[in-house]
This record gives sequence, structure tokens and C-alpha cells, in this order.
Amino acid sequence: MNMKKITMHVVALLITQISLAQVAPVDENNLAVGGYDVVAYFSGKATKGKAAVSVVHKGATYHFSSKENKAAFRKNPEAYLPQYGGYCAWGVAEKSSKFPVDPETFKVLDGKLYLFFNGPFNGSTFNSLEPWNANEAELLTKADNNWPKIR
Repeated sequence: MNMKKITMHVVALLITQISLAQVAPVDENNLAVGGYDVVAYFSGKATKGKAAVSVVHKGATYHFSSKENKAAFRKNPEAYLPQYGGYCAWGVAEKSSKFPVDPETFKVLDGKLYLFFNGPFNGSTFNSLEPWNANEAELLTKADNNWPKIR
């Protein structure tokens, strides 16, 4: 089996093993990041936002946990948006693919938000932040190079 077929099988298996904790960057209701407050990540916490404190940006609805976070986002949305369109940073780097994320598995690096898959895969749990942390510099470069091709 060639590498392309193996990669496609891995991608298919990963997609079929996704748990409910994983979310698309924007769901069918146009809710971004599963309703998590993208500004709150920069304080080191994954915090659910409130529908009553929301902003629509480029067609997606972002919820915030406070009026202050909403105001910060409105002032400079690009500063808070997750990298790679909100898809799993490891998936973009290693598989050149768009994987959903667990909104509670994240990293803020150099003022940028990265989200990661963390859920069932092939009968066990796979937290993509772990291999990312083990080889961050190389994976960051790969993700930055891959993203324009798959976005």
C-alpha cells in the first residue's frame, strides 16, 4: 500500500472515531469553536461563552464569557482567532488535513491560539497536543507551509 493510501486510511479512521467532544471550527448553526470564548484562551483557560454575549464575525457567531472579552474581540478579532481556521494544528502539520478539535485542548504560543484534537482514535485516546509539544518547532513550520494548500 502506498503512502497516499495509508494516509487516506488514517484520515478516514480518525474521522470515524471522533467523539462528541470534538467540534468543527464553525458548526451547522454558524457557532464558532463550540461556543468557547476565544479571548479567554489568552488568559490560560478554555471557557464557555454565553449566547447573550456574542458577536458575528465573517458569518460565524462567537460567544464570550464577559462583555470585556466581547469588546476586546470586536476591537481586534484577528488577534484572537484560532490558527489554521480553527482546525487541529497537529492535523494540519502532520496529515495536511482538517481535523475537528476539542475546544479544551489548546495552546497559546507567541500570541496565537492553536487548537487540537483530543479524543478516541483506533480504540485509545489520542491527544494531538502531546506530539505537537514534543516537536513543536518543526510541526509549526509544517503547519504554516501546509495550511495555504488545504485551507
